[in-house]
Amino acid sequence: MNSETWRTGARWMKFNLVGAIGIAVQMATLWLLTTAEVEYMWATALAVELTVLHNFVWHEHFTWADRGRTNGWDAANRLLRFNLTTGAVSIGGNLVLMRLLVGEAHLRPIVANLLSIVGCSLVNFLVSDRWVFRGPLWPVANLDAKTSAAGGTGLAE
Repeated sequence: MNSETWRTGARWMKFNLVGAIGIAVQMATLWLLTTAEVEYMWATALAVELTVLHNFVWHEHFTWADRGRTNGWDAANRLLRFNLTTGAVSIGGNLVLMRLLVGEAHLRPIVANLLSIVGCSLVNFLVSDRWVFRGPLWPVANLDAKTSAAGGTGLAE
């Protein structure tokens, strides 16, 4: 097994660990909100968004910590990409699956939510690994090294 395959496998395990913690956050939030008589679709959307934000923090500092970070703007950009992609897959996927599993198949919301989470996780990993946490958009350290070595801007080549 080559080093990239090994790294991806290790990252997949970290992703699932963060996801398992996220499931607990999502399930607890869904339970609290539905117990407070928040309609299950609204409760699902709120629980998923809270979990997306929770998971971003852990992925940023644990799962993809080796990809290098440059500044707050890059983190904000990653958060935006993460929320748009993982948030869309998680919220959209969860809402569609919850409508089918609760609304049509009459499963209990908690059981349906667990099934929905599992259904969205692989897509979320691939999007996060290939796009959200792909590394800094502007590798400042490399740009600075090229600039000093070339005695110029570092933008040519």
